[in-house]
Order: sequence, then C-alpha cells, then structure tokens
Amino acid sequence: MAEIILSNRMQALTDMVTPGTVITDVGCDHGFVSVYLVQKGISPRVIAMDVRSGPLEHAREHIREYGLEDRIETRLSDGLHSLKTGEAAGMICAGMGGPLMEKILTEGREQAKGFRELILQPQSEIPHFRTFLMEEGYLLMDENIIYEEGKYYFMMKVRWLGEMSEDAVRSQVRESWKADDAASGLAGQLGPILLYRKCPLLLNYVEWQLAEHRKIAKRLEQEADAANPKTMWRRQEIAEETALLTRALEWYDNGKEPDCI
Repeated sequence: MAEIILSNRMQALTDMVTPGTVITDVGCDHGFVSVYLVQKGISPRVIAMDVRSGPLEHAREHIREYGLEDRIETRLSDGLHSLKTGEAAGMICAGMGGPLMEKILTEGREQAKGFRELILQPQSEIPHFRTFLMEEGYLLMDENIIYEEGKYYFMMKVRWLGEMSEDAVRSQVRESWKADDAASGLAGQLGPILLYRKCPLLLNYVEWQLAEHRKIAKRLEQEADAANPKTMWRRQEIAEETALLTRALEWYDNGKEPDCI
C-alpha cells in the first residue's frame, strides 16, 4: 500500500506530534492525517472525529483501504463532545476559523485540559485566538508558519497549565506568550516564538502584509466619503497595524542571524 503524502501545512502539524502520543483528530475530514500518524508510527492509535457524516464516511473508507481499522476509531462528534476525558493524550485541530476552534475548546474544556499537547491551526482571527489560549491558561510550547497555495498558515502547540487564578501559573503562561514583553503587540499579532526566532517565512508574511496595508490606506484616502466616521476609524486601524508591522521589520533588521523551526 502506498504511503500517504500530506500537504505541507498538514505535514507541519504532524511534525509537531510527540511520538507515541494517542491523538484525537478533531475535524478529521477525509482522515489522511489520522492515517499518516499511524502509518508512520508516530501515534499508536488515533480517534478521528468530524461533525459531518459525509467526510467521516470518506475517512472510514480510507482507513479501511490502508487496513488500519484496529488502530483508528472514527466518531461522529460536534467538537470534543464524543470524547471522554483521558481517552487521548493529544489533539490536532485544523481547517477551521479561530472562533469555531475557541468554541470547541470552550465547550470541551474538561477534555482539552486532559491533553498533554494540543496542536492547533486556526485559519482566521489568529491574534484573538492567541489571546484566548493565554487567558484559558494554555502554555505555548511551539509554533510554526507554512506558506502554501498563496496563503500563510500559522500553527501552535500548547498544553493547559492550570487555572489562571494562581499567580505562578498566570506568570508562566503569560511569559510563554511574551505578554509582558515590551513587544507584546508584535508577539500577539505574529507569534512570540516565530518572532523571537526571526523566522524568515514570518518576515515574508510581514512584508506582504505591509504591502497590502499600504494599498488599503491609499484606497481609503481616495474615497469620496473620507470624512465618514467609519472610514476614518478604518484608516486609523490600518495606520496602527502598519506601525506594528514596521516595528516587526525593525526587529528583523537588528543584525541577529535568523532561525526558524
């Protein structure tokens, strides 16, 4: 049987899994990540879950095709609802927006607290999602960024550390996200580990974002209703984000050799 070949962004997710970890693949779609994890010996067992019956049936077909029915279990599940706490030591979740991922982790808070690692790849509202994770008490363990088919994908590996009411835990969690650093704005927008490692691909992302922001700013200046409060607010927002991205470029320009995951 031929080996599964994943896209670069999905490969990057599986590269973050600690070998030997039983994984639950939330939003497993057609099950290729689940099959890959078992096929490569990364995970001894996977629980593949999806809220949609159609993709889940395709996942079952692929699992049968590769003869892995005894090591990959499929479940129809809205988020983590069909998983019992402790059934898996890790979680992979990708292919959905940040708000939906927040919903899954909020509604499945007890299950999520039981994971030793959560590997997450939100596709929208990423700065807000980072803040959500920090406030929930998740320690940032690793980050990566991948460029594929014209889009940048951010991913992060976290684990729940404890209740935020405890000062020691709060301090450790906030330090992992660089929330108390002078560059906290940069860390929140771009990812503290990627930023502090000076990941070259993150620099490409910053330069692309700057170019896009300048286009938007120019268009807003030329609009007929430039004095409209909504337009003025948007111009201010773009100006603030542009200043933040410019600071990121300055961070890269201080001469330190870049390093990336």
